[in-house]
Order: sequence, then C-alpha cells, then structure tokens
Amino acid sequence: MQYDHLLKQDPDVYAIIQKEEKRQNEELELIASENYVTPAVLEAMATVLTNKYSEGYSGHRYYGGNYIIDEVEDIAVNRAKELFEAEHVNVQPLSGSPANAAVYMAFLNPGDKVLGLKLDHGGHLSHGHKVNFSGRLYNFVQYGVDPETGIIDMEEVRRIALEEKPKMIVAGFSAYSREIDWQKFKDIADEIGAFTFADIAHIAGLIAAKQLKNPVPIFDVVSTTTHKTLRGPRGAMIMCKEKYAKQIDSAVFPGMQGGPHDHITAAKAVAFGEALKPEFTEYAKQIILNAKAMADEFIKRGYRIVSGGTDNHLMVVDLSNKNSVGKEAEKVWEKIGISVSRSTIPNDPNPPMNPSGVRIGTPAVTTRGFKEDEARLIVEFMDEALINKDNEEKLDQLKEKVKNLCNQFPIPTK
Repeated sequence: MQYDHLLKQDPDVYAIIQKEEKRQNEELELIASENYVTPAVLEAMATVLTNKYSEGYSGHRYYGGNYIIDEVEDIAVNRAKELFEAEHVNVQPLSGSPANAAVYMAFLNPGDKVLGLKLDHGGHLSHGHKVNFSGRLYNFVQYGVDPETGIIDMEEVRRIALEEKPKMIVAGFSAYSREIDWQKFKDIADEIGAFTFADIAHIAGLIAAKQLKNPVPIFDVVSTTTHKTLRGPRGAMIMCKEKYAKQIDSAVFPGMQGGPHDHITAAKAVAFGEALKPEFTEYAKQIILNAKAMADEFIKRGYRIVSGGTDNHLMVVDLSNKNSVGKEAEKVWEKIGISVSRSTIPNDPNPPMNPSGVRIGTPAVTTRGFKEDEARLIVEFMDEALINKDNEEKLDQLKEKVKNLCNQFPIPTK
C-alpha cells in the first residue's frame, strides 16, 4: 500500500510499518492463526467507513446517517449466510473471545455448567480455562484427547456429558489437527438436552471451501474469527439458528459491545466474496496438502506429531525426544526467519510459557504459493536449525536460504 500521508506526518510510525513489511516479505509465517490478507481486504480496512458510528443493526440504528453502512453490513451478512449455509449471521463481533463471550451471554447464566476441550489438549482459553473469563464466570467441566491416539474419544465425551449434565457443549479448538465429528457432539447434546456451540475460528476457511464438514446447519450456534484460514480482517462473527437470532444479536449489542467497526465489516464482506470464488477452494485444498506434507516430513525426521498427523491446516509437534522445548525451538527458528507459536502437548509436564511442543500451520505460506515440495523444504530448514541450534554460522546460512525461498514466493500484492 501507499503511505504518502503517513510518511509525511509521522515518519517514526511509517518506518516501523516498513520494517514489519520487510520482515513479513523476507521471513516465513507458520503461526497457524496468521495469514496474509489480499490487497482488496487491506484496502477495505483503510477507508472512510472507520469514521462512522453505527450502534444497532441494519435498519435499526441509534445514530443517523447509516443508510450506506446498512448496505455494507447487509452484503457481509448475506455472503456469510451463503458461505456457511447459515440461517442467521451477526458480523459485528470485534474478535474471537468477545464473540464467544456473547454466545455464553446469550445462552447461559453465570455459574451454569459447560463442557469444553482442555486447553493443553488443543482447546482455547475461552473454552473454560480458569484464568479466562469463561472459566471464572461459568462452571466448566472438560474433556480431552485420548492419551494414546491424541484424538478426541467421543465415547468419553458422552460419558462425561451424561455424568455432568452441562447446559452447553463446546466443540472446537485452537491446536487440534483432526476433523471433528459435529454430528456426534450434537447427538450427545440432544441426549441430555444441552445447547451445542461450535468454535470454528481456526478452520472456517476450510469449512467455507467445503474441505471439512460444516457444523453450522447442525449446531445451535457457531462462532468464528474472520482471519486465519478465512483470510479476512481481524474480527469475528456468530452464526446461529433463526430461533436464536434475537438473543445472539442482543448479546453482541448492547450486551457486549457498542458500535461495530464498519471498515472491518466492509473488509469481512470482501473476504467472504473472495471465499465464494472457485480459486479459494483450490487454496483451501492446498493448505491441507501442505500441512500433510509437513507433518509427514517431520515424522520422517523423527519428530512426534500429536495425533500422528493432520486433517486440517495445523499440527502440534512434540519436541520431547529432540532435547528441546517449545520456547527454545521458537527462538531458534526465529533466528532463521521462521515464526511458529509454542504449544502445550496433552498432559504437558512443562509449564504453558515453556511447553513441550510447537504449533505449526500452513495458511500463510500457502497464500504465498507454496506447494508440497516447499512445505517439505521448510521442515528440512527447521530440522537443520534445531540440530545446529548453537552454531551461529549454520543458522546464518539457513536464514539466507529462508530469505531466498521467500523471494521466490513474494506475498501477493495484486
């Protein structure tokens, strides 16, 4: 993008943005929750729509002058409905955790019992962790993955649900590499009369492209961020059955938020429009192919992948047998220009700030045009770096190789 006014008015901030742009172009992004938006999405975020205040919903605002903003929100909603076969969509949530907070507010009272996936087994903070608002306001009980397979045991989920009788069951994750059986969760919830809530923040783009099963027609309510695999702006949305529309909308505004960010709503609409195109389906397919190739290469090189592989865009790599831990590996790979995020493994003996594993994802490198061969090459670089973690000369050589690879696959700007 051009930053002529910014350069003139605030060269300090301009210089920082330029440095970050250079870093993104010359380094590899393997953080599973990150991606590169298209130029069209980026342009939509930098518009005069940010000047407007639009508390309320289309046709029912608390401020005047919103008849054009209504058009923006309407097109975002309609495209999201088409993408996910949704009966009702609210595109106003500002990010993932506030969206989840609005869902809980809509369906629960403080102290109600909820069943969610443990954080160290791949869940999210907002799925009931004790330090998060979810764990503090609601009575969460939790299920995990099978210690042998690393896969969610649905019979165990059913056993816990029958014993605990939660008011809501949450299905979804931030670090789980296998496809979820949404229908089985729904069947268990129906057996005990619980609400079903799916958090698809990580896999929304893969679901929109019909590469993974869609919980929206099955579950009572579904939340997602709009970045990650969906490749839109930082934000979120909630989809639900029509019968829950009023309570969801009321929970978002005035329950959790004031005015929406209209420039972000416009960018969401652009991203949804992109996701409706055939090219996005091919992109989503390649994300999964690249992830599978990386997982296979890690396994060939002696690394353990939690659950033994991946069905989606991410994997959790256990470093326990590599004489390393997540924080160290993250720093080593950062030295050669590769960004990852440290991650717990199930029943991790190490603390969350320095867990035993790392989480790796392929959305961003796939946006750059990487295919399976490049995905395997990245793993080769990472393995060599970890083996030579104390050899600065070798790390410098690998950094140059990463930079050369990045130059062959520039971030799309057209």
